[in-house]
Amino acid sequence: MRICVYCASSSKVDNKYFEATKVLAKDFVSKDVTIIYGGGSYGLMGCLADTALEHGGRVIGILPRFMEKVEWGHKNLTQLVLVKDMHERKKLLIQDVDAVVALPGGCGTLEELMEVITLKRLGKFTKPIVILNTDNFYYHLKEMLQKMIDERFMRNEHNAIWQFVNNPEDVIPAILNAPHWDSDAINFAAV
Repeated sequence: MRICVYCASSSKVDNKYFEATKVLAKDFVSKDVTIIYGGGSYGLMGCLADTALEHGGRVIGILPRFMEKVEWGHKNLTQLVLVKDMHERKKLLIQDVDAVVALPGGCGTLEELMEVITLKRLGKFTKPIVILNTDNFYYHLKEMLQKMIDERFMRNEHNAIWQFVNNPEDVIPAILNAPHWDSDAINFAAV
């Protein structure tokens, strides 16, 4: 299984986010998951990669060249793919993956997550999207997505695009039990 993980590059976040990331990384390694992520060496990104690699996991990073120039890239990955820009990075992060998982993060994580949700709504991405809601970090996002549905900016069927879980151990089960989604979603993308 290949799973794309979106997560923060900040090293200043609360330790609870690092602990959840370590648990997730170890769980992925134990289930023979190849991790595809943004290629960074700091924050939750670095924690995810370091923990997986320490336990024998495979980690592929996708990093824009301008970030490599300022030495943000992880030096010890299974594979580091350098790309032209952020757009190419986002495209490669989700290419041929079996799921996307979003850990807590900042505006970059949120932007990546919202793009893949939009692509799934349009039937251009059909794999599970799991949002790890550590310590209720994504409470307001969950409420906002529901408000979009309640106010008819999206359909009730769009609730099946994503799954929120509170614990890292629940990520793989959420992926395996995610509702089926296919390219026909374009037929009900409009409200």
